[in-house]
Amino acid sequence: MSASDSAFDIHEIMRLLPHRYPFLLVDKVVSCDAQTQIHAVKNVSVNENLFTGHFPDNPIFPGVLILEALAQAAGLLGFKITESKPGVNDLYLFAGVDNARFKRQVLPGDQLNLHVTFEKERRGIWVFKGRAEVDGELACSADIICARRETK
Repeated sequence: MSASDSAFDIHEIMRLLPHRYPFLLVDKVVSCDAQTQIHAVKNVSVNENLFTGHFPDNPIFPGVLILEALAQAAGLLGFKITESKPGVNDLYLFAGVDNARFKRQVLPGDQLNLHVTFEKERRGIWVFKGRAEVDGELACSADIICARRETK
């Protein structure tokens, strides 16, 4: 799949990201311009094991996992921007999060739309702006900071 392809499926996601179940938090990419923005989706299912403890009588998808999903979408965009080969050339590491705000709960059955834009890169540190929405309503926003590390 070339960097100009707009959307891609779970097979391309798994080719690019090292994450696997239960920590792969992106189900598909709706669009990606391979330059500045990506729109990815995480389907939140009541069958996810985390809901047995968060919380048993009132299941809520944890905010920290929303941030991780945004970071994974940012990593996908980074790979598309650089056209690098995962595990061969580059590894994107979650280096920080700034300005995180949570505006609504994410519940089982929700579809989390992850909108990430590339802001800047300096000396291997990449900054992205992320928005997670459910039905067009903001659930979380944050600045995601990733460190791009070349592998040998």
